[in-house]
Amino acid sequence: MTNDLDTILNSLLADWHKWSSHYQEGKGYPSSSAACRQSRTSRQYDDANGALDAALDDSTMEAFDFAANRVPQPWLTALQFQARNLATGAKVWSSPRLPANPEERAILTLEARTKLMKELAK
Repeated sequence: MTNDLDTILNSLLADWHKWSSHYQEGKGYPSSSAACRQSRTSRQYDDANGALDAALDDSTMEAFDFAANRVPQPWLTALQFQARNLATGAKVWSSPRLPANPEERAILTLEARTKLMKELAK
């Protein structure tokens, strides 16, 4: 069960980093007409292109972002850099705000993940 939770949390952290960087893959049709910005196109024909899934992903990431930003410093920085490393697939990103000692940094990251899990449980 612990490995499943770690895998899910790693996936959420990687997705959070991608979502926070405001990069979005093109899913669905544009939500507004170029001629009339006040109108919104119907989503009833847009579900095959992933527009409904994109809306669900956005709401999930907004909730995750809220929980992550409730984690105090320096644990938030540890989460942000772990998320960046998970999103890129390599452990190349580090921060001068985090301990230089790898063991201390690992303990801080584990504490940060625990604090995040508590916030998500709320």
